[in-house]
Amino acid sequence: MNRKIFIYANDSEMSRKTEKRLKQKLDGSGFTILPAYNADADLLVCIGGDGTFLEAIHRFDFPDMPIIGINTGHLGFFQEIMPSMLDDFIFNYSQGRYSIQQLSTVQVSVKTENGVSRHVGLNEVIIKGRSTCSIHLNISIGGSFIERFSGDGLLIATPAGSTAYNYSLGGSIVDPRLKILQVTPIAPMNTTAYRSFTSSILLPSDLSLGVVTDAGSKQDGVSIVYDGYMNDYKEIQEIEVSFSDIQVSLMRFENYDFWTKVKSKFL
Repeated sequence: MNRKIFIYANDSEMSRKTEKRLKQKLDGSGFTILPAYNADADLLVCIGGDGTFLEAIHRFDFPDMPIIGINTGHLGFFQEIMPSMLDDFIFNYSQGRYSIQQLSTVQVSVKTENGVSRHVGLNEVIIKGRSTCSIHLNISIGGSFIERFSGDGLLIATPAGSTAYNYSLGGSIVDPRLKILQVTPIAPMNTTAYRSFTSSILLPSDLSLGVVTDAGSKQDGVSIVYDGYMNDYKEIQEIEVSFSDIQVSLMRFENYDFWTKVKSKFL
């Protein structure tokens, strides 16, 4: 058993101490610790909070290998174990006593006169105005026009991201075993000109969300935010949001249960 493991940690004191202890324990158990990221690694260990976890998957371009998180942050919803559980982690991993949870991702395609740009998020994609003014959007689902939206923006969350920003906006918590996208309005307005949804809508995996900026309104471009990473665009012709083929493989141990974790983190 010569499994290759790469460890990614943030710069907090707790994370660095945990990384040092983990390396010592893994080395003593016969594992190979990679000095730099390698796509052929058998496991990626992420030490930090949820922000560090998201940073890692974007930095390494959504790696195919399983990922296990050690929580040295605050909420730690993606992270599976605590620093005090390193011995349990190594034993369970060595014995194959774990499962792999596949998390879906969301893709946004932005078409401008310069071509099409694509971004992928594990938690969510946000479409909002570049300034503090409201944004006006024409929304379609599966090619059928639905509404003229006015408000601060739209958030499109995966089930994994339903417990993040989406939840703080009043969106629903969705079990990751369901393959749906949740479209949640951000500060929607209802006027005689704009009739916006005021609650989330759910889309099945085979439908996409189409967005076109309202040509009749003055807007200083659009910001596309995916897992906290932002790109600004002007003169957008069309935006399409859909499920991505990319998945994130999270290692979970035998006692993991999604709703138990929800209860422990939110209730």
